[in-house]
Amino acid sequence: QVQLVESGGGLVQPGGSLRLSCAASGSIFSINAMNWYRQAPGKERESVAVIRSGGITNYADSVKGRFTISRDNAKNTVYLQMSSLKPEDTAVYFCYVNVRDIFGSTIGSWGQGTQVTVSS
Repeated sequence: QVQLVESGGGLVQPGGSLRLSCAASGSIFSINAMNWYRQAPGKERESVAVIRSGGITNYADSVKGRFTISRDNAKNTVYLQMSSLKPEDTAVYFCYVNVRDIFGSTIGSWGQGTQVTVSS
């Protein structure tokens, strides 16, 4: 099994910054893609950013130039640096990782979610 622990959410004013973290632990052999998703009230969950094992990143158009995804492979951790935050960024943010475990199986795991609220 793989466990994910997220941290870093909170309340921030428009224009402010936050950094989210998501640490993976368990029977991990290697981690492939690491993702951030978000879900606002009344809306479907949407992809925010992804970083692949080789470091290639992709972002949703709505966050390009404002958010940066990164990973620390030694710590099995993915980060989301969010800057120039807008009220429309308010959502619960989830990490999702694709892992190969020590038994050779590929597992997808979700974090518990962390609330980000952008408001004055």
